[in-house]
Amino acid sequence: MKRDFLRNETFEGTFPYIPHYQEINDFQMHYVDEGAGEPIVMFHGMPTWSYLYRNFIESLSKNNRVVVPDQMGFGKSDVPQDKPYRLEQHLDNTIKLLVGLDLHDITLVVQDWGGPIGIGFGVHHPERIKRMVIMNTSIGVMKEGSKPWYQPLVEKGIYESVISNIGDLVKSGIYNKNMVNGIMLKAYNAPFPDKESLIGAFAWPKDIPVGDSHPSAAIMKKIRNNLDVLKDKQKILIWGMKDPIFPIKTISWWEKSYPGIKKFEIENASHFLQEDAPQEIIHIIQNFIAES
Repeated sequence: MKRDFLRNETFEGTFPYIPHYQEINDFQMHYVDEGAGEPIVMFHGMPTWSYLYRNFIESLSKNNRVVVPDQMGFGKSDVPQDKPYRLEQHLDNTIKLLVGLDLHDITLVVQDWGGPIGIGFGVHHPERIKRMVIMNTSIGVMKEGSKPWYQPLVEKGIYESVISNIGDLVKSGIYNKNMVNGIMLKAYNAPFPDKESLIGAFAWPKDIPVGDSHPSAAIMKKIRNNLDVLKDKQKILIWGMKDPIFPIKTISWWEKSYPGIKKFEIENASHFLQEDAPQEIIHIIQNFIAES
């Protein structure tokens, strides 16, 4: 399923970037590719797309090459109906894209599902990574019997109806509601005009591995068990402290995984901290790159 209707959409000039596409695993994968210099690769999660980083692209591409992929089924990428929307597939798509672009000395910027995908890429290709910016994400398998955040929606029979309302989902993950506007909501809703286009969005929450028998448990554990291959890379942790998805204790897990990681806590930011505090985070990233 193509998203040609979105190809040149700029959402009233808020996303003025030339669309780039690569044929990856028999679908067209969209990515932003702006600027020149050492590459910064930024990864979105559920249910967003490269639009999440629109302010970052504008600022960071002045001194760096900025690449922002749209994962399969999201943003301006195609929505194949015959592929598994699982971590392993998203990771394979990403590896083929970034290796195909032959990127080196990469600064990874990850959040939400972008964590397992972006850091998963790093685990497979540590020689290509120079720095890591980790934001509101985690890598792991939930204990058998645990209830992920979406479970109550399933039990109430409203899972698909809630997930279908992409704009409300995004809004619920933004602390500063004054940052939300009609153009933003239009941009987040636009890739999902019908049920067929929502296949990736429906699949992603349920791909959170619960128990070792979950189809994505093995690849998630492989990434987690190999975090050490990136231990010598420069890295920082930026955290939105009002996140309803990832509890504060996740910070301690990252500090344990990467002892000495420099931490920036953004008090008035939620899950989509890129929307809550874009300029503050951009400034942190710019300083981090300049200092390292």
